[in-house]
Amino acid sequence: MGKQYNDTIIKAFRGEETAYTPVWFMRQAGRSQPEYRKLKEKYTLFEITHEPELCAYVTRLPVEQYGVDAAILYKDIMSPLPALGVDVEIKSGVGPVIEQPIRTMADVERLGRIAPERDVPYVLDTIRLLTNEQLNVPLIGFSGAPFTLASYMIEGGPSKNYQETKAMMYKDPAIWFALMDKLATMTISYVKAQIRAGAKAIQIFDSWVGALPAADYQTFIKPVMKRIFVALQEENVPLILFGVGASHLIQEWNDLPIDVIGLDWRMSIQEARNLGITKTLQGNLDPAILLSDWDTIETRTKFIIDQGKKHPSHVFNLGHGVTPEIKPETLKRLTQFIHTYSAK
Repeated sequence: MGKQYNDTIIKAFRGEETAYTPVWFMRQAGRSQPEYRKLKEKYTLFEITHEPELCAYVTRLPVEQYGVDAAILYKDIMSPLPALGVDVEIKSGVGPVIEQPIRTMADVERLGRIAPERDVPYVLDTIRLLTNEQLNVPLIGFSGAPFTLASYMIEGGPSKNYQETKAMMYKDPAIWFALMDKLATMTISYVKAQIRAGAKAIQIFDSWVGALPAADYQTFIKPVMKRIFVALQEENVPLILFGVGASHLIQEWNDLPIDVIGLDWRMSIQEARNLGITKTLQGNLDPAILLSDWDTIETRTKFIIDQGKKHPSHVFNLGHGVTPEIKPETLKRLTQFIHTYSAK
């Protein structure tokens, strides 16, 4: 793009001082952008993610339009599952649907292993395209975490209460840990391949793990997350962990070998610091506020930036993803405001 490379966000992820608070938005690429909607009239999500030029374009758009400090790879957390032999269909208005849910040890044993260059070359080619020439900011790669991926694989699709998932965890821990192990191995291979292709930071989405109490997290999830992050630490890129409704788990997360904790909007940055959280914090404006008037948006944004600046290292984000109703011009204005206000 010819502009000077801006690595402010990497410094913030690492806890270093920065001239202003950097910002990116979860789901910044896609649903709220008219250019993306036009593409979706012609192509499915599956087709876009399998076409590196198109996928790079969608990933790049918000950086060019909003001036955010990072790109996030446009893809789905389900992308690596077909390589394991899991048949996933993204159904419009429903989400990922898996016809044959995991129920037995035999189901787990049947799962294959991912070889990223063979199985997801289009993901890696998109990253290479973006990081070789097209971006003047870092690219964040990502993966779903084992619990969140398992919840789809066991429930057969999105769930409100995760009862099948929890039932397996409590009733058949041997099957559960075997599944966690397979998914951890996949996550490590998949993420390392993204980093080798050029991703400069990684976010692990444990979107639904907030469904568990802290004691169960310690027993059934934390060991596998530790294994993943210890392996990924070797790559020396910042590691971010995010979940929805997971504020009660952030002290557990603070123990993990990660750099950044992503907060949703349920807990303020100051509350997290009061609990003794020492890592860089990312977040955490409620996306719904962006449908409000500008004065409200500005007031809420100032509140978050002011709290973030009291401690070293804060990266501004939303408390969950951009929703389709949010106007691109609001995100552009918000990005500019965050940069100018935080630089004071």
